[in-house]
Amino acid sequence: MTRSTFTLSTTLSTTLAAIGLASSMAIASTAQADYPEQDIRLIIPYGPGGATDILFRLISQEAEKTLGESIVPVNMAGAGATLGSRNVKDADPDGYTLLGSHDTIALSKLAGTVDYSFDAFEPIALLTQTINIPTAHANHPVQSADEIADYVSENPGQVRFSMIPSSTDHFFWAQFFQETGIDMADVRLVGYPDTGEQVSALMAEEVDFAMFNLPSGGAFFEDGTFRALGIAHPERLESMPDVATLREQGIEMDHSTSRGIFAPKGTPQEVLDTIANAYEQALENEEVQSRIENEFGSVVRFLAGDDYQAFLDENEAALSAAAENIDFQN
Repeated sequence: MTRSTFTLSTTLSTTLAAIGLASSMAIASTAQADYPEQDIRLIIPYGPGGATDILFRLISQEAEKTLGESIVPVNMAGAGATLGSRNVKDADPDGYTLLGSHDTIALSKLAGTVDYSFDAFEPIALLTQTINIPTAHANHPVQSADEIADYVSENPGQVRFSMIPSSTDHFFWAQFFQETGIDMADVRLVGYPDTGEQVSALMAEEVDFAMFNLPSGGAFFEDGTFRALGIAHPERLESMPDVATLREQGIEMDHSTSRGIFAPKGTPQEVLDTIANAYEQALENEEVQSRIENEFGSVVRFLAGDDYQAFLDENEAALSAAAENIDFQN
């Protein structure tokens, strides 16, 4: 082959490669512009019927009106909510497999259950927060959260707090003890497998305190079976205007179950933006807002992009600090 033939051949190959690359990029760009073109699977790492499942179904049903394609909720419970999250983490980053979850993503890593956290996903948007409420049974002498520390001091080693090991309420109490100066050696943490068991235990006065929220405890607050001791939120809840926030009681602590949408790492930004916009539109629907707030005791809080990332970073830092006081072997 002569030098001129070689040069021509090389130039032609380079040109064809460039054309191929440009074509593939154009096809990818067009695909993203046309997104979505098929149903989207939303993996919910819990069984049907719980607050997480119902809230994601409610909002997604409205969001799909903007997207023009169906969002199909898929319950994938198991392995402490990590079966579903791992499925999404390992899925193709094409926008057709999403995760609807909450703080449990970080909690699972802190508990040593998995080796990944929020950073294994592309965060799309925060949608709602369910405000948590320290609770006592109706016959308990403690009337508000700021009395708990003195009660523990007066009854060291005897005060029982219910929790689901390595779950949201486990971290809630660890943070609460830290903020109120309670030594964990002076309390008894009693583990239960689920919220229903905790409700029964507090009702039977087997424990002194539990952490609930309006979806799990609202009916019992209303009929007087349980006493709400404080609201772990900067503002009082409209449905419980007489219950002071923890901050009003001098306890500098907010705590909620923060539910959001995630995608596999590497999902194109244009796709993430399209999904975020659809969910933002859904949350502007007044009927959806009303149901979130009145039926499920939650508040609408939409954050996307850098704002959501900053929220997740701050949330994980707070959970990590609380984890320092938890013995996950117990």
